[in-house]
Amino acid sequence: MKSLMGRGSAARMAIAVLMAGGLFQFATPDLSPAADAQKIAEAQRDARPSEAGIRLATFDVDATPPVGSQMAYDPVKRLGELTLRCRGIALLGAGQPIVLCAVDWIGISNEGQDAFRAALAEAAGTVPDRVAVHTVHQHDAPACDFMAERLLRELGRKDLGRFEGTFHREVIRRAADALRQGIRDAQKVTHYGWSAAEVHQVASNRRIKGPDGKVRATRFTATKDPALRAEPEGLIDPEVSLLAFWNENVPVAVLTYYACHPQSYYRTGVPSPDFPGIARFFRGQSVPEALHVHFTGAGGNIGAGKYNDGSPPNRIVLAERLADGMKRAFDTMKKAPLTPADVGWQVVPVALPLAKHLKEEELTQALQKEPLRGSYDLADQLAWVRRCKAGHRLPISCLRVGTVRVLHMPGELLVEYQLAAKAMRKDLQVMMAAYGDCGPGYIALASAYEEGGYETSPRASNVAPEVEPVLMDAMRQLLEAKP
Repeated sequence: MKSLMGRGSAARMAIAVLMAGGLFQFATPDLSPAADAQKIAEAQRDARPSEAGIRLATFDVDATPPVGSQMAYDPVKRLGELTLRCRGIALLGAGQPIVLCAVDWIGISNEGQDAFRAALAEAAGTVPDRVAVHTVHQHDAPACDFMAERLLRELGRKDLGRFEGTFHREVIRRAADALRQGIRDAQKVTHYGWSAAEVHQVASNRRIKGPDGKVRATRFTATKDPALRAEPEGLIDPEVSLLAFWNENVPVAVLTYYACHPQSYYRTGVPSPDFPGIARFFRGQSVPEALHVHFTGAGGNIGAGKYNDGSPPNRIVLAERLADGMKRAFDTMKKAPLTPADVGWQVVPVALPLAKHLKEEELTQALQKEPLRGSYDLADQLAWVRRCKAGHRLPISCLRVGTVRVLHMPGELLVEYQLAAKAMRKDLQVMMAAYGDCGPGYIALASAYEEGGYETSPRASNVAPEVEPVLMDAMRQLLEAKP
């Protein structure tokens, strides 16, 4: 537990949350939030490369909720053919270990994020700021927010719905145990590979604008209206990006990044990894030597609506198209030797501006009498308000692997952020994983809040328009781009 001691308020609160679920049984010193930035800087200075070379650990556990438990929208009525996964890698030998994790859930927010990162950090012998946890964002899947769970208990709510965290804590426990085993079995990594390939007829922009520049319709991921499907594809990032790690000529892990909402259809009562999980499964069968980990990029305003009317057969069609892009990226991969000096990790902590429509007293009163709803419940919003008022800052991080940069971002970012990041460093291979801490909800550009649409509505976005310069500046710092 030494790696977590004295690591700031986020780790301290995460341990308290995990103790509440029976995961850890120890105490930590009380440090103020003001110490977090100093601790991050110290951790980054202490991250000295090893002369022994890079090693890579993998972990992969079942994250499928049992029958009768509550997912984001519906209870589980039966299990399907494919499970939900919580999987990832740990890079060893470049100073303190770096952990990347992707979970087939709709979102992990607030103290749920703290708990995940703290447990994986302890398992890997590192600090939480060198751990990135993201969700793929499938909708027939659980959501996790231990802070919302705690607030509901404090308000005397008996039915916690999707916020009841017993199963979530069990998955954290499984993942931490699997990571410990993975560290023991870590493999040598001699090379890294990178590539990108276009994915055809999957992604399309959801925000259909009228002549006045305002959003006149939303083309959601399943769109039955043929007129909306006939609209142009719109602004997207058409590429799936790939980062792979090799032991000589054997691939050890393949990481892919693609910006698109991952739904073909949902509200079935059957947990599903949906089309990205099926595409990942296809690639795992084709290249079984490697663990395949998929991250959803900045797909907040991107879905498959132009190419998907919600018919069940379309799930496999979309999966095959994404898998085809993944295959072409793998087949055209460029490889280069990898040394400890080629691997780095930087963190910029940011305070995101709270949406003006969120009022703590109003949310508290409403939660005492209104029923819980699906994604972005009042409890999520109250948890986010409390976090912001407490001075919490989200870690925006960047993994450096040779000429590759992977940005780890919060919330449901609009694709413009991903495209902007790539434009900042055209000399590098820039990739992005979004859906980290989902406490902020949707995160749009400042101009988008004037255009209307679902993504910027009070129901969906928990941040103010001033969020744009905060995140753009953090990305510039991490990418070392000139303003």
